[in-house]
Amino acid sequence: MVAWHKQNTKTTVRAAKLARRLTLPVVALLLALLVSACGDQTTTSGTTVSPTTAAATVSGTTVVSTTVAASTAASTTVAGTTAPATTAATTAAVTTAASTAAAAQPSPTLAPGYFQNPVLKEDFPDPYILKVGNTFYAYATNAGGKKIQVTSSTDLVHWKTPVEALPVLPPWATINSGLVWAPEVTQIGDHFNLYFTARDSTSDKQCVGLATGTQPDNFSSNSAQPFVCHPQDGGDIDQDIFRDTDGKLYLYFKNDGNCCGLATHIYVQELTPDGLNLTGQPKELLSNDAAWEGAVIEAPSMFKHDNNYYLFFSGNNYAGVEYAVGYATCQTALGPCQQASENPILKSKLDKQPVVIGPGHQALLQVGNQTWMFYHAWEVTSSGKGDRRLMWMDKVNWVNGKPVVQGPTTSPQPDPQIPTGS
Repeated sequence: MVAWHKQNTKTTVRAAKLARRLTLPVVALLLALLVSACGDQTTTSGTTVSPTTAAATVSGTTVVSTTVAASTAASTTVAGTTAPATTAATTAAVTTAASTAAAAQPSPTLAPGYFQNPVLKEDFPDPYILKVGNTFYAYATNAGGKKIQVTSSTDLVHWKTPVEALPVLPPWATINSGLVWAPEVTQIGDHFNLYFTARDSTSDKQCVGLATGTQPDNFSSNSAQPFVCHPQDGGDIDQDIFRDTDGKLYLYFKNDGNCCGLATHIYVQELTPDGLNLTGQPKELLSNDAAWEGAVIEAPSMFKHDNNYYLFFSGNNYAGVEYAVGYATCQTALGPCQQASENPILKSKLDKQPVVIGPGHQALLQVGNQTWMFYHAWEVTSSGKGDRRLMWMDKVNWVNGKPVVQGPTTSPQPDPQIPTGS
């Protein structure tokens, strides 16, 4: 520990010399991240709102072309899950940079036909988008006293105030709205299936549930047991529903191993045509074996473009600047999959104002000829990094068969062009 402090002192002196040429927020951020880089478990009105806790132990962050050394963070247990402990240095750095950036940004007047991130200034973590007729529905993790949030829009830019989509939890789930995470919905015929994560009262682990409804904004379930639950692997979270072009349905999910010091993996399992039952056995597709992912990968979302399969996912500490988005190419919906060498493809923006902290838990949507990525990022206020995760969206362009995210953007962008009658 003494040797580490000596080395850190030398590094700090070198960084101080660099200060003459850098702005105050960036210097503060650089100095602090040289000590540590980790996030905290946040709550809103006493309710835990973290959908995916991560016990990240190794992290790397690049600020103004300077690679920060990896650091080990102590962990703390909150609501039965493990999250990295917050260091005062990291918090101070992010707060300084964020507050300066927020203060420097005037309220813009947008020209007609333009939007600016975030598109929904509500606590709306882990967004998922579903188009029903001419209306888009967005779903999110618990916040604001609601277990599962749902809102709607006709243009993807202007959204209604979120309401409750699952008034009553099923019998198997612990009655705790702070542990209901990452909902996704699909339409099958004249009904809708809602897949979500909640705490299993029997195993005391997070597991995947299934509820149904005749409308896209109101669901119920009387199930006595979870839809997917592997407590020996830490439980299961972050389910994703995918319908292939041949009509087959697949459910992707992640074992919550980081809750218990286990490795994390992304799995897939085929569903019956009605989406109400699993068939076959789960198949492992990815593991957290890349440095940028830290101790966890999560939030799978399968997407098909030009007849090719792309499995997007998020990695590292959801509460810190390390959180980012990557992808893998897959031969079929059932794999095998290979992670892209250019990962991550969406990450925090710390080298210029306004800063963007922790973009991730993505969902993709095809609108006409344009692919869009929806995701959350931490709110930045005059006091620094806030407690809310707001919904953002940015274009995804395809370059030589690879997805390139045009973000995170903070300047005005043209509205999505929604085909008439689509």
